[in-house]
Amino acid sequence: MSKNLFMDLSFISEKKKGSVEFQIFHLTNRVVKLTYHLKKHDKDYSSQRGLWKILGKRKRLLTYLFNTNFVNYEHLINQLGIRGLKKI
Repeated sequence: MSKNLFMDLSFISEKKKGSVEFQIFHLTNRVVKLTYHLKKHDKDYSSQRGLWKILGKRKRLLTYLFNTNFVNYEHLINQLGIRGLKKI
């Protein structure tokens, strides 16, 4: 796989496994795995639907983090290597 699935989680302590940052990290790992799966099985439409649902949930969590704690948002998107929200 092109991305490392086991990224450094040192910025998320053991107490914060239910935090927004950890949930976004976990959803990003699932996105990477599903993307890799869909490259091999391009007609797996149920997995495509699951990927879209995961992406929507991650986007909502990123929006929440952007509105509540911008510093953690910036740090997280840089750490994970994902694009930020669209600027209007």
